[in-house]
Amino acid sequence: MGLARSKGPKGKSKIVSKDGNWDPSAQLQTALDTMTKVMKLKLSKLFITTSERDTFVGLFTRPVYLILESEQRVKSTSIRMHAFKVLCVAIKHHGHAYGAQTSIVQNLTYFEHLAEPMAEFLNILSEQYDYPQLAEDVIRELSSKEFSANDTKGPKSVSTFVARLSELAPRVVQRQVTYLAKLLESENYALRCAIIEVCGNLIGMLSKAEEGERSENHKGQINAFFEVLEERFLDINPYCRCRTLQVYIKLCDLETKYPKRRQTAAELATRSLEDKSSNVRRNAIKLLAKLMATHPFAVLHGGLLDYREWNKRLEICESELNSLKPPAGTPGLGDRTKIEQTVDESLLDDATQHEDKTSMTEEQKEAAFQKAQEDAATAEAMNKLQLTRRYYVEALRFIETLHDASPHVTQLLGSKNKSEVIEAMDFFVVADAYCLETAKPGVRKMLRLIWTKGNSDEGKGVQTHLIECYKGLFFEAPGNFSANDAANYVARNMISLTFGATPAELTSLEQLLATMMKEKYISELVIQKLWQVYGVQKKEISRQQRRGAIIVLGMLALADPEIIVREMEVCLRIGLGALGRKDLVLARYTCIALMRMTNNRPSKGTQGKPSTRLPNDHAVLIRLAALLDIQSESRDWYGLAEQAIGAIYVLSKHPDVLCSEIIRRKTKAVFSQKADNTTHEDLDNKKLDADGDIEMSDVQEGASENTMPRPKKREISNSSSILALSQLLFAVGHIALKQIVHLELCEQDFKRRKAEKEKGNPSLSKRTPGAETPAKTRKSNIKEEEQDELDLIAGTTEDDFTDAIAHVRERELLYGRQSLLSNFGSLAIEICSNNLSYPNAELQAQAALCMAKLMCVSSEYCEANLGLLITILERSPSAITRSNLVVALGDMAVCFNHLIDENTDFLYRRLSDRSLLVKRTCLMTLTFLILAGQVKVKGQLGEMAKCVEDSDERIREMSRMFFAELAGKDNSVYNHFVDMFSLLSADDRLEEEKFRRIIKFLASFIEKDKHAKQLASKLAPRMHRAENERQWNDVAYALGLLPHKNDDITKLVSEGYQVIAAA
Repeated sequence: MGLARSKGPKGKSKIVSKDGNWDPSAQLQTALDTMTKVMKLKLSKLFITTSERDTFVGLFTRPVYLILESEQRVKSTSIRMHAFKVLCVAIKHHGHAYGAQTSIVQNLTYFEHLAEPMAEFLNILSEQYDYPQLAEDVIRELSSKEFSANDTKGPKSVSTFVARLSELAPRVVQRQVTYLAKLLESENYALRCAIIEVCGNLIGMLSKAEEGERSENHKGQINAFFEVLEERFLDINPYCRCRTLQVYIKLCDLETKYPKRRQTAAELATRSLEDKSSNVRRNAIKLLAKLMATHPFAVLHGGLLDYREWNKRLEICESELNSLKPPAGTPGLGDRTKIEQTVDESLLDDATQHEDKTSMTEEQKEAAFQKAQEDAATAEAMNKLQLTRRYYVEALRFIETLHDASPHVTQLLGSKNKSEVIEAMDFFVVADAYCLETAKPGVRKMLRLIWTKGNSDEGKGVQTHLIECYKGLFFEAPGNFSANDAANYVARNMISLTFGATPAELTSLEQLLATMMKEKYISELVIQKLWQVYGVQKKEISRQQRRGAIIVLGMLALADPEIIVREMEVCLRIGLGALGRKDLVLARYTCIALMRMTNNRPSKGTQGKPSTRLPNDHAVLIRLAALLDIQSESRDWYGLAEQAIGAIYVLSKHPDVLCSEIIRRKTKAVFSQKADNTTHEDLDNKKLDADGDIEMSDVQEGASENTMPRPKKREISNSSSILALSQLLFAVGHIALKQIVHLELCEQDFKRRKAEKEKGNPSLSKRTPGAETPAKTRKSNIKEEEQDELDLIAGTTEDDFTDAIAHVRERELLYGRQSLLSNFGSLAIEICSNNLSYPNAELQAQAALCMAKLMCVSSEYCEANLGLLITILERSPSAITRSNLVVALGDMAVCFNHLIDENTDFLYRRLSDRSLLVKRTCLMTLTFLILAGQVKVKGQLGEMAKCVEDSDERIREMSRMFFAELAGKDNSVYNHFVDMFSLLSADDRLEEEKFRRIIKFLASFIEKDKHAKQLASKLAPRMHRAENERQWNDVAYALGLLPHKNDDITKLVSEGYQVIAAA
């Protein structure tokens, strides 16, 4: 006994694993194997009665079912197969079918993990043991089974089982499909999903069936299943609609294409793009992309889906077909063909044979034979052409459906659901591969996704996917290209991206290319190719191509400024040289590229880095200054001047000195042409600066100078003088804005230097060149003098320096005795306030723009001329002038909030402007001001709310986006709801339907019950004060949207509008 005990632990250790857990898998497999051997015995010889045999069989099957109840055991393939083998033998040879049926149904009801294994088991039983009866019995029982409304496990498990069984054993399921059809009427969506998948699997099985295996009703069965699927596109549950789309995606891979069904699916999927469920929309996009990728129209002419090409082919085919038809004048022929098409051939007997007594000659026989041959050939050719025509018509119809779908997919690029956005991108990538005409605009629209917030995995995923899409579309050359050819291919593609791009698209493209440059996706060879295109002089090339090259190079320089620095001479020779003077747009983009040579972007506090600037006698700055002296009547001059001034302020050590010289030269050019043209004040010399807003410099519509009326009592009498003065005023205004920015940079640089000195490392302050003195005329550029001045400044406090800068901006720039701007301020006012004396539209527009920019410099000047600016804003006939002044008022609201806050009504009025451009600009400006907290929001928000129902789609989208952002800021929509309601309800011009849609949209942001109750309590008293039925209905409608749960209010609304009759 003792010996046995001592050996016990050693024997046990052989079957215990290292971590101390015993694994019985091997023993289970051995046991199940043994059970199978027992089941293979002829038990009928051992047990006389059936009950005895069943009891014995049950001893083996019950443990098998218990093993299957363990999810971990079922995951083991070997154990699962051994268990199935025991059950299969028991069912096949020992009458266990009924018991197995009961157990399977119970397992599906209570154990979700057994859904697929049970389907696998019944498939093995049917295939290997030739016993499909059990599967059929189980399907019949499940189809008639009732499920409780609270039961979620059972229907889901049954759904998975049926779908899996139809995949493994479609023929078995097909025989019982009439029973399964009952499940389509089930209220449980999971069961309907199963039948949808069954239909898909059966279509797949029937389409793969060999010719000999097909039944008589083969086509009818396929059509019936397709009809079920098409009905399910309108299923009440989004999961069922999704499953339908997913089934169609699988069916697209079948060899049999079913063109008519595919067309119907494409149309239904297009409709599903407007589904309220994002999951349905996502799958609809996926299906459309799959239909496009597997379309059946690649047999002739390749697989491209260019509508124009297919339309041309159809026209050629129809012309050939018409040429083969008999002439229209042939008696009876045209009518006969129409009649014969409606005759059933089975009604007609063979032609009556008459004995022809007159025998035909050999020549006649030969002629008749030839005619018969020609007729047969013509008939065959016509038949072939008719089939080809039908093929073309079907292809065009499919392409038109994709064209119809594209705008919806474009809209979904802005979806909040990121997976939907990614599918939309993939759709346009596929569409581009198949040359679909709507692909290019879609690919361009994708660009804006580079701004997707990347603070979450989803946001980063969208940006990453966008870069991958663009890499595949434009930055990866075919594999058989050499390195040089590949670089040419990529460079051409990059340049093509700029063709026809809007300013917004160029901004997004800039961000995309800069990101790709940082990630090293663009090779040095491609950059060399871009410089070659830009710098070529021996050969005349497209202006558009040369412009595109420098635009792209400027964008890439955001990530690597050395790109421009290395090729500065090329920029001087091309963009700032003779070519640039001929092509002002090229010169403009060259200026933008040159600005990227240094990183002078403003940063907060003392974090700004010292920047390297150029002396004023540097070749680049001399050429930039010379650009403003170009005499041109082209509107492109203004864009060039804006960027040239901007480049001077970015690159120059002393931009104010250089810009002062520019203004002097331009002033002399305007006012010294004739003695009688100099009645205005003489202009003194001083510094200036500039800034530029693309919106504010996108210059005026203006009437033609040649048609302007002759001015009365004024010195400026010819078109060239007017144009020169307009350009001078534009330059002055832009320099004034840039000078403000320059002063801010001076202040920031002072703080940085002072911080460095305080850290005990004064040597760092000597690294930064000059250009930091506070906007006063520099009489000398000697470095020693600059350093002495710096030392004096460094001894002052930050507050003192800030006050000094503010004094320069407020008093010296526009009112200083030696300031150039003081003269132009009064000149701009003179022209703006005497529009009858100076009637030229362009001059008025530039004077107004100049005055608006000068008003951003000094609050005193702003206050003095605000009334004049608002008058111009209200009365100017030029939409662009009004648009510019809206932006200017926005800038003033940021600079001098106390002045503009009382005049915001004039801004809101522009939301009702007759010009779409002004309305859009105003909405964007107010959106920025309100969301940034620059203006106090009052009752005028109702004017913004009206834009939700504007006739322009872009304005509608912008306003909805505004309220969505506003709702996230301190319950702003709730706080202003009553004010907005009052304004909207009081507007008699607003239709009732539009009013209701606006209020419904606003009410969707009232999410808290507490807020809903409070709003209801504020609105309810208005029902008693309603002056007419419309006002009462408005209040009642708003109360109906708010979940107030107040019985008194409900009763008040139910009583209806009451009118008291006069006695």
